[in-house]
Amino acid sequence: MSDIRRACVIGWPAGHSRSPLIHNYWIRQHGLSGEYRQEAVPPERFAEFVRHLAQHGYVGANVTIPHKEAALALSQPDARASAVGAANTLWLADGALKSTNTDVEGFLANLDHSAPDWSRTGEALVLGAGGSARAVVFGLIERGIARVYVANRTIERAQALRERFGDKVHPVPWDAIPARMAGAGLLVNTTSLGMKGQPPLEIDLAPLPADAVVADLVYVPLRTTLLRAADARSLATADGLGMLLHQAVRGFSLWFGVTPAVTAELRALVEADLLARS
Repeated sequence: MSDIRRACVIGWPAGHSRSPLIHNYWIRQHGLSGEYRQEAVPPERFAEFVRHLAQHGYVGANVTIPHKEAALALSQPDARASAVGAANTLWLADGALKSTNTDVEGFLANLDHSAPDWSRTGEALVLGAGGSARAVVFGLIERGIARVYVANRTIERAQALRERFGDKVHPVPWDAIPARMAGAGLLVNTTSLGMKGQPPLEIDLAPLPADAVVADLVYVPLRTTLLRAADARSLATADGLGMLLHQAVRGFSLWFGVTPAVTAELRALVEADLLARS
């Protein structure tokens, strides 16, 4: 029996994922007997695959689009995954398939690294109301932010976040963004706007306070239209690549028993890969 510990990323498709680059870097860095792979699994085969994860040779997995909600239903989720309503990390423990959502800690750790004083604000403005927004809003409330405004083109989706997370969440229509920016110490884009191949996110950041922080979950391109606008105002920023790197830490720790560090060398490696692919 092989003593190599293996994990993978499961998606449909899976080829776009940078997770193998990140985790195999850490495996080499720590001299571990391990391997991290890609598994392209269509939705109709996903349940069978994760129910027999060990038979497929894996001790755990990352889960990406479109499987995150199915992963939650097929596993024993922790409080974060349950609250967010999606799981992105699976691992086997005591004969059971466990799950969590590391987008929450990835988002928070990236902010802590990029703008250490960000959490002193009492008010945040989140753009979008999808799965990524749920992770962000949960993390902001967990960190003690008193008021989280959620702007979405479909107001009903923003209202659903209030129903999920309580009265610290304040749904607002998309056209209310300029008015809400004036009091926001943190602005977070969780939409696909600004992503390569998508329309840009073009909003005027002039109403934001001078000490505000701007975060964008998009990482292709590395510096989005939103982040460039923040740079023009000399605002602190947190980019999507940082979140991608930090969210990978806990999964690696669960699978391989080592807590890795997000280093400048790793970031440069992934940046080079992103630029090469683009």
